[in-house]
Amino acid sequence: MNIQLKQYYTYQDFSSNCAFLLSSLEDIPENWLSSDEAYYLQRIKTNSPDEIIFPINRANYSWFFILPQPDENIAKYLENIRLAGYRLNKYTRKQGIKELNISSFHSSSHNLNALAEGIILSDYSFQKYRNKKNKVNKLLESVYILSEVFTEKQIQELQIITEAVYFCRDLVNEIPSKLNAETLAEVVKQKAEEVGMRVEVMNKEKIESLRMGGLLGVNKGSFIPPTFTVLEWKHPQAINRQPIVFIGKGITFDSGGMNIKTGTYMENMKSDMAGAATVASVVIAAARLSLPIYVLAFIPATDNLINSDAIVPGEILTMYNGTTVEVVNTDAEGRLILADALSYASKFDPLLTITAATLTGAAARAIGKFGIVVMQSKAKAQLEWLKKSGEEVYERLVEFPLWEEYFDLIKSDIADIKNSGPAEAGAITAGKFLEYFTSYPFIHLDIAGTSYTEKYEDYRGIGATGTGVRLLISFLQNFIQNTKNQ
Repeated sequence: MNIQLKQYYTYQDFSSNCAFLLSSLEDIPENWLSSDEAYYLQRIKTNSPDEIIFPINRANYSWFFILPQPDENIAKYLENIRLAGYRLNKYTRKQGIKELNISSFHSSSHNLNALAEGIILSDYSFQKYRNKKNKVNKLLESVYILSEVFTEKQIQELQIITEAVYFCRDLVNEIPSKLNAETLAEVVKQKAEEVGMRVEVMNKEKIESLRMGGLLGVNKGSFIPPTFTVLEWKHPQAINRQPIVFIGKGITFDSGGMNIKTGTYMENMKSDMAGAATVASVVIAAARLSLPIYVLAFIPATDNLINSDAIVPGEILTMYNGTTVEVVNTDAEGRLILADALSYASKFDPLLTITAATLTGAAARAIGKFGIVVMQSKAKAQLEWLKKSGEEVYERLVEFPLWEEYFDLIKSDIADIKNSGPAEAGAITAGKFLEYFTSYPFIHLDIAGTSYTEKYEDYRGIGATGTGVRLLISFLQNFIQNTKNQ
């Protein structure tokens, strides 16, 4: 989508499809509406006090006056504005509007940015496999922000960040026969190299030479070899000498392996690589934004399928760092490939490592779709920055503990550790398993409840949501600002 800024505009620019962000209907200049139009808006407000979109349809264009639900909490108010953008997008689709101006009489650039985010993220549609007659052809093509307080830099950020969310959604929505470990690596590599990033894609032979037993073990049931992709963005004036490392779970389809999933539990398992899509999108966006930072992304990738060679419960795997793992459940495979990546990260002496993974149904059952489960080890201060970003973009975090006692649940009698514990505290024992492979500041994000949705309820869309992309980009921006202020 094309996003442009108009800092200099006249009333004539409003003789087109426009959305105006208001704090009250009194914000509208008196001479803008006819007496009938003013009466119509007031009648809507009186009869439907909770209404937030007030449309005025004229001969050749429409005006939409937007009155988001007020809230003393700034983060919640910004989210209400994004949700208003989602509601507005319903109108633009219905009317087949291709170009839209958005403006405000008094609002800050942050408010306008939130409205634009809501509109643009709502407009996403994955139509690659629809016949022409079934394609949605009523999508926006251009959004113009008419504002004297908005800057070109903010426009660029808005464009890059929303495109990063779109890229993440495209990867997750792609069908399994088209997106396996090799094609995932190819797509990400091409996208990263376009912006001048360093990329290394390790093939199976290289992975075997590194003895990444977790990734190789999960891959034993597959006909497609695994990949391990490394993305690097290192700005010439990076403020950090040690890298921030993002690791994304890249299970391109998860059948559960020999502990096969049943019924509807397998339906959306093409989305089990959402963590990989997230970290790739974040680091590529960091490069496009030219953030003065040093970041790496690791993407261990394979599917988790079944053949005569597939690992079975009772198997023992030897990981990259020499740790032996008893496999008690082949459907707890994501942590096995992440563990190799976490151990591999040690050679880079990371300042912080963050994993993003659709790791456990337990996380989704615990807090549903309204937040992301997070855990930390030796990263208390960094997690507070991440929580702040979570509030700002409304991808909120719920911290679970990594108390020592939880390790007792994954002790093995025949190996150093086992890959799964009892049903109780399932999200935490998964995080505790990952922590075992770290010796540095570590944060784990379990995005199982938020990465994919089957209902079109808000600007996150249907199917892949792109959860985590805006969160982690905001975190990097806050990290840079906090580091500069120290």
